[in-house]
This record gives sequence, C-alpha cells and structure tokens, in this order.
Amino acid sequence: QLQLVESGGGLVQPGGSLRLSCAASGFTLNNYGIGWFRQAPGKEREGVSCISSFGGTTYYADSVKGRFTISRDNAKNTMYLQMNSLKPDDTADYYCAAARSLVGTVQGICNPYLFDYWGQGTQVTVSS
Repeated sequence: QLQLVESGGGLVQPGGSLRLSCAASGFTLNNYGIGWFRQAPGKEREGVSCISSFGGTTYYADSVKGRFTISRDNAKNTMYLQMNSLKPDDTADYYCAAARSLVGTVQGICNPYLFDYWGQGTQVTVSS
C-alpha cells in the first residue's frame, strides 16, 4: 500500500520552530518530486515548498523563504520541513505530497495537481 504518514505538528509560540516529517511506505521517494502544502481555514491549499524529481529545482513560497527548509533522507525514505521563526500566519494544516515525475520551472513545480500521493495532514498552530 502506497502511503505517506506525517508527524511533527503541534502548538508552538511565535518565533519557535517545528520540524515536520513525512515517511513514505510502499514506494521509494528517491527521484520522486516532493512537496509540502498547507491549508488554513477558509483558504485554498497553497504550495509551501517543493523539490523537483532528481532535486534540480526547489521552490519556496515568498512567505516562508529564509525560514523554512525542505529536505529528504533517502536512507529513511522520509521528507522533512524544518520551520523556524514561526508566525501566527503559518497556522494551517500541513500536507506532504509526492509526484512520480515533477519537472518544470521554479514557479511551476509546486502545483498540487502535479502530485500523485498525499499525506493525511498535520496541524500546526502558532499562538502565544
């Protein structure tokens, strides 16, 4: 069974950090495009950060540049999203995703319609 399982969400104060993890099972993340998306109440799902297949292109939303870092550990078959200097506006449900083939421009690769597999979501709340 092909599956992505997320962990690491929770409640954090403004300025704090969290690391989200997303473990893949039933397939190997190597050479897949990977991405993190988020959806706040009443808003559309938006791309936070994505890496193309083979890692040639990386996208970060302007709102998270310099604060978030996407990565993957092929040995653990897991992707990560390190989130630093968190703000209340970062509050949302976060979803990891994988794409069998993800190529394109920086601005184009973080389109949710390009992704084949999705995690169940993990909630991140930034509040004092």
